[in-house]
Amino acid sequence: MTFRSRVITATVAAAAIAVVLACFASFVTTRNSLIHSVDVSLGTEATQIIQHQGFDLRIGAYLIGPTGPTDPASSLPIDSTIRTVAMGKSAEVFRSVTIHDQDFRELIVPISAGDIVGCPQGACQMKTSAALVLVVPIAGQTNELRSLVRTLLLVAVGGLLLALALGLFLARAALRPLEEVTNEIESVAQTNDLGYRLNEGDADELGRLRRVFNRLLSTVESSQTLQRQLVLDASHELRTPLTSLRTNAQVLSRAQELSPEDLRLLTGDMVTQVDELATLVTDLGELARGERSEGEIESLRLDECVDECVDTARTYARIKDIKLDADVEVSTVLGRRDRLVRAVSNLLTNAVKFTPHGGRIKVISRTGSVSVSDSGPGINEADLAFIFDRFWRSSSARALPGSGLGLSIVAQVVAELGGTVHVDRDPELGGARFTISLPSDDNS
Repeated sequence: MTFRSRVITATVAAAAIAVVLACFASFVTTRNSLIHSVDVSLGTEATQIIQHQGFDLRIGAYLIGPTGPTDPASSLPIDSTIRTVAMGKSAEVFRSVTIHDQDFRELIVPISAGDIVGCPQGACQMKTSAALVLVVPIAGQTNELRSLVRTLLLVAVGGLLLALALGLFLARAALRPLEEVTNEIESVAQTNDLGYRLNEGDADELGRLRRVFNRLLSTVESSQTLQRQLVLDASHELRTPLTSLRTNAQVLSRAQELSPEDLRLLTGDMVTQVDELATLVTDLGELARGERSEGEIESLRLDECVDECVDTARTYARIKDIKLDADVEVSTVLGRRDRLVRAVSNLLTNAVKFTPHGGRIKVISRTGSVSVSDSGPGINEADLAFIFDRFWRSSSARALPGSGLGLSIVAQVVAELGGTVHVDRDPELGGARFTISLPSDDNS
């Protein structure tokens, strides 16, 4: 069922319920009014008979004793209800009955023994309890109700047809803007024009839909642009080591012409270049995960992750005679262990790379935060806006090994974990200081 059909169906159903309820209420109100007027007439006649004020010839009046009618010529059917009232076991009763295929309204009034009531002969004193039964035909009222039912059925059918027509009209008018939005979206899907933007329109539901879709287009366009840029940057970064490898491989084909020392240097360069390629591919895989990685977020001991990274970094720091100090306090955060370890390791690797021989690195971990400082040259103010961009490398770092993806991965991991990363200059060591702040696990 289409959305248009659902709108029409809902409109007709709502109208049908309203019409049916209105017709039913009209019928019940009219019926009760007609019956009430008859009951008032019966009650008035009963009062007049009991007060000896005579009879209304339009209303049949019968005295029924416990054993039967007082008038042998009476043709009124006697049932258990009349007998119960005649024996004084029930209060007065109003009811509708059918006598000889005709509809009547009947009032049964209890009469006590010794009461004097009006009768055709004048006044009669009852020797036993009895029931005064008043009967009046209601054929006219019944015919009026039947006529009302026919009228209400016609009104209901007319109302439903009108509701259907209005439903078609309103559905077409109300859904026309939605069809226009749908056509625009289909056009974007066919042309793949992510730069197209919908007219946002008014501040209603359709306007909100247009604005949300425009934001979606902006997000997709930005993602596509970043993806293309990543491919272009990756191809550019891969070109240099691949070209160097190709050149070295060509030289290696003349290995018999090389001295053992040259051959050793050549193979060492090739191994280094392959390691750079492997690191670059690994970093690209990390970035390809996007802002959300696989695995569940869990409660982690931040101090244990930092200690693990520091132990690994000390191995590389000893090669350059770098002193690595760590001041780590116990704390707990929410995250993914492999991603958190990768981010901290990248900061330590970066610090080791830029710290001069015999320098110093300091790591401090407190509640939900980790800072890594070094005694290197630090980061220029002009470079602070670019250090987390993919493949960006400062002029002082272009001669050093690396792909320019390490800090990008750090920023991505921290954003994924809902934290922040801040860069400044360490007042004690003089070099760069990177500080990661992560949400703490309040349940720990």
